[in-house]
Amino acid sequence: MNTETAQLFFTLLTFVAAGGTIGIVILRIATAAGSDGAARIGSAISDAGVSLAFIVAATATLGSLYFSEVAEFIPCRLCWFQRIAMYPLSVVLLVGAIRRDEAVRWYAGPLAVIGAIIAGYHTLIEWRPELDTGTCQLSGPSCTATWFREFGFVSLALMSLVGFLAILALLFVRFPATMETTDGDTDSLNSPSVKDVS
Repeated sequence: MNTETAQLFFTLLTFVAAGGTIGIVILRIATAAGSDGAARIGSAISDAGVSLAFIVAATATLGSLYFSEVAEFIPCRLCWFQRIAMYPLSVVLLVGAIRRDEAVRWYAGPLAVIGAIIAGYHTLIEWRPELDTGTCQLSGPSCTATWFREFGFVSLALMSLVGFLAILALLFVRFPATMETTDGDTDSLNSPSVKDVS
């Protein structure tokens, strides 16, 4: 795979992650509005949330390694800070997925928030270099320079930002286990409906 193909591939994965993140938020809003179907879909996503978050983190890690080690894009200082947040997420989320530990979000969440803040700032100064506060060292590559902008706007920093936001959505946008029915009883989303035979 050449560099241009890899850029397109990871850009398309970024679109999938962004669309999935927006979809999760829309499902949560629809659930809050009383949509039983949205609650059922959202509950299934929540059940697989840690595993899906691991897939996002692992893909972001592999992509970052590809661009630095194969494509030889030299990471800037902010890129390194984002790596410091993303790489451990791959391991922490893998362990959480294997152990089916829902509490892993409280360990992974702070790393994802820190990474998202750094990636957000990095994305901002790529477009508005005058807002850079001198974060990058003079000896390394500039944080305001971009190696590529696929489709005119998708850069490595934006890919990183979307990855962190997708992980946060998968870990923290929760769906109720039950929905209220019209007569006030609760109906479990995970159990089949039971008809009254009397």
